[in-house]
Amino acid sequence: MTNADITEDALLNGRIRVRQPARGYRANVDTLLLAAAVEAHDGARLMEAGCGVGAALLAVAVRNTSATLVGVERDQNTAAIARENVALNAMSVRVEIVEGDVLERSGNIGVFDGVFVNPPFDAEGEGRAPAEARRHAYITDAPLERWIATLSNALSRGAALTLVHRAAKLPEILAALEGRLGGPEIIPIRPRLDAPAKRVIVRARKGSRAPLRLLRGLDLHDGSGAKYTPETEAILRGDKTLSWGD
Repeated sequence: MTNADITEDALLNGRIRVRQPARGYRANVDTLLLAAAVEAHDGARLMEAGCGVGAALLAVAVRNTSATLVGVERDQNTAAIARENVALNAMSVRVEIVEGDVLERSGNIGVFDGVFVNPPFDAEGEGRAPAEARRHAYITDAPLERWIATLSNALSRGAALTLVHRAAKLPEILAALEGRLGGPEIIPIRPRLDAPAKRVIVRARKGSRAPLRLLRGLDLHDGSGAKYTPETEAILRGDKTLSWGD
């Protein structure tokens, strides 16, 4: 991949810089909302499954300077860019990129205080076919049940799995959590107040027996003419995290 194929972009109002493919899968609103939803307690050891170029990983790391993070990425070229981004943001001491398929490494990826993931949304034949450069980020060859089963095994007791997905996949997500992780909490992400949610962010914990909680959610846009609502803008700038109502 040549320099012409890569852009370098500032995220979180310049708090981090990310090199990423100009025409492949790029950091987006989902990336930053997921990062803003992740618990990052002092001293926590966290893992992102399928970290891409490391944008969400770095967004979590910059929020808590005592947390350590591991990003697992199966695409060799993407993992190499993620390592460049870790170095670019001077986080090599706290952030590690591991090359490999997290679904195949379930026995040796370790145990973490939290795991987060923005998995490929569609199975083969679902939705609109993506461009080839984005295929590995959009099309999965494993069901959600396998993702959640594998990642739940990487959690210490009381630790949370946090994921972002299409709202239409919520029944499948909840079914996959059953018997593995408890206390599911759901943040609907709506394009605007009067529109149905297109995304959900879901958090569930190992060993929890708490009931399901459906939270008020987030509206991305309003009628003011601004690009985003003030709350969304604050999150995307890194000035605020997503509220779980804790």
